[in-house]
Amino acid sequence: MNWKIRRFGQAVFTVWAVMTLAFFLTRMMPGNPVDAFVARVGPELDNPQEAYELAEVYMNINPQDPIHVAYVDYMIAMLQGDMGQSISQNASVAAIMGDAIPWTVFVMSWAIFIGFAVGISLGALMAYWEGSKFDVAITGYATIITSIPFYVLALLLLITFAYRLNWFPTSGRRPEGVEAGFNLPFMLGVIHHAALPVFSMFVGSGVASLTMRGNSIRVLGEDYLRVARLRGLADRTIAVRYVARNAILPMYTGLMIAIGSMFGGAIVLEEIFSYRGMGYYMIQAVRARDYPLMMGAFTVITIAVVIALLIADLTYGKIDPRAGSENREAF
Repeated sequence: MNWKIRRFGQAVFTVWAVMTLAFFLTRMMPGNPVDAFVARVGPELDNPQEAYELAEVYMNINPQDPIHVAYVDYMIAMLQGDMGQSISQNASVAAIMGDAIPWTVFVMSWAIFIGFAVGISLGALMAYWEGSKFDVAITGYATIITSIPFYVLALLLLITFAYRLNWFPTSGRRPEGVEAGFNLPFMLGVIHHAALPVFSMFVGSGVASLTMRGNSIRVLGEDYLRVARLRGLADRTIAVRYVARNAILPMYTGLMIAIGSMFGGAIVLEEIFSYRGMGYYMIQAVRARDYPLMMGAFTVITIAVVIALLIADLTYGKIDPRAGSENREAF
């Protein structure tokens, strides 16, 4: 069987398996979600039977059906793009996800991009000046900062720069009283609101510099670099074409995994800054026991991770011929 078709089939199976597992685990949780919903809205209705009809509308399942019938109905609805109706937000889950995803992608993509760009640059310099004061200082900083959870840094930044110095807003994702659109005040306001979440992720991303340093030191000891110097190639050519390229390649899979995991990684960060993205709504769904919204967010996170890993697998052989192009996985 063609390797790409088999790998695509594995990705589809993974998404199906995670969605199935999440459905049955949710139904097996103490306080069945359907019963909890009926118990919540039933007393507010004149006819208790209407609570079951509302549960069917919100959750895409008939509460009185056996669990295997409910599972089939739920999967059919998901395949049709119907994620149900949020109980706590009073809107469709698809609409909430459609509104939240761009904001999460905006914050997390900038955090990942800046973190990798700065980390790769610092790691290359640390390897070039291995053993110097600069190398020792940055290695110590990166080791300490990597051991501190990013949400601790986020809380410290929020308290210092938002609450005490009032340099940044304490919550929200857009400026109030400014017309939304591609105008300068609105875009500056959006960047102002996203600055602290991005900076907290960037400050805590010291692992990229340590990884780049280790990869560069390993590459600097390779025989082909000595051959390149004997051929009289310029240091700039050796640094860019041989050292940097071969040191960055092993980090490609880590970058793709970070991109795929951005939605999951935003859960705590967006809650701290009250930034209304995927993570914020995920936390709100858990608190309100809003199972349709919880399942929708969980499904989006799963699909994002699987797609990122699939892209990493399919493209790694293209950028690194040593890994092969047809039958090697990138992780």
